[in-house]
Amino acid sequence: MLLFSINNTTDMKERIGTNAGLIWNALLAGTLDIKALKKATKLKDKEIYAALGWLAREDKIYFIETEKDLVIGLV
Repeated sequence: MLLFSINNTTDMKERIGTNAGLIWNALLAGTLDIKALKKATKLKDKEIYAALGWLAREDKIYFIETEKDLVIGLV
């Protein structure tokens, strides 16, 4: 099932950017793991990971990988 098309990439980029802003604001309080980000932002997993990719590409965040979690913080 196709969820979005090439014609809709501008809308998708805008949504990812908006979600990146939500994550940025949540991280202003300090480092968070994925579960805490999900709770703080009310985003779905795929939305969180797309927005994290956006922020990572812009060198705005860092990751700490533990045995159980992925922890994210602002650079």
